[in-house]
Amino acid sequence: MLVVMETRATDEQIRAVCERMASRGLATHVVPGSLRTAIAVTGNSGAVDIGSLESMPGVQECIAVSKPYKLAGRDAYPESTVIHVPTALGEVTVGGGAVAIIAGPCAIESREQAFAIAEKVKAAGARLIRGGAYKPRTSPYSFQGMGEPGVEILREVREQFGLGIVTEAVDVESLDLVAGVADVIQIGARSMQNFSLLKRAGRTGKPILLKRGMSATLDEFLMAAEYIMAEGNHAVILCERGVRTFNDHTRNTLDLSAIPAIHRRSHLPIIVDPSHGTGRRRNVLPLARAAVAAGADGLLVEVHHAPEAALSDGRQAILPTEFAQLMAEARQIAAVIGHTLS
Repeated sequence: MLVVMETRATDEQIRAVCERMASRGLATHVVPGSLRTAIAVTGNSGAVDIGSLESMPGVQECIAVSKPYKLAGRDAYPESTVIHVPTALGEVTVGGGAVAIIAGPCAIESREQAFAIAEKVKAAGARLIRGGAYKPRTSPYSFQGMGEPGVEILREVREQFGLGIVTEAVDVESLDLVAGVADVIQIGARSMQNFSLLKRAGRTGKPILLKRGMSATLDEFLMAAEYIMAEGNHAVILCERGVRTFNDHTRNTLDLSAIPAIHRRSHLPIIVDPSHGTGRRRNVLPLARAAVAAGADGLLVEVHHAPEAALSDGRQAILPTEFAQLMAEARQIAAVIGHTLS
């Protein structure tokens, strides 16, 4: 349920509504807006006495929210969320017309590899670098990431180049270590419904980049975001990375229609991963261009200086020269629809 307060509602009146709900065992999430404040009420298993609530001072109206994702949906928060990620090179904005570019290798393989790629993506204009110290792989015999040494290399990358770090936590055990270095914590497609991990990630207070599961509907995707937000962390960045279909000409089917659909259903920003979405280097630039044109709030792109030698997903990593081209093209396309590269 959503309790919409009057424009002139006082802090005491807002607090009184929250206390009334808490006395009934319900959770409240205050959502301030430019004109008025709303209070999202969650945890009710049955009907709430709307009449008594609407009679409280400062309450304008109560709206029953039918969608299961009360915090991620626009019913609770009609204004689009804008997330700011501070880095040594300046603040990176995600949403609100700003297109954030996150680039780097699929996995951290060595200090030399990480530094070489960081230098290239920074020179091309990126301010956030991706790279996995932990890699959940389909095969138990594939490279699983460097683990803690990889996290330390990411720390060095930040100190040396000033780039913000985006890296994945694969389980609750690795989360604290990752949270110590990451500016944005990634939850991968395979972990989208690892609910204990989602809740624990929500309690870190760090921005969370949540990837869509390989067969997840948009409602399931937003419900996963709800788990994070229910812990009090509303800095969630959604990521469309392709879904599994019958097609075999690409690794996955990149669902660009999810961009306007998410923008209609949710206030959260959504970025696109054309690398995992296609699995083919030659497809990354065309789909990245299309994503920006469709209104994506950012791109997550795999870049490798020697993809033929990469230990993970080399065939979908673009070269640094291609990434520089992508940045130039994305900047031009974003301008056409009134957006800017962050």
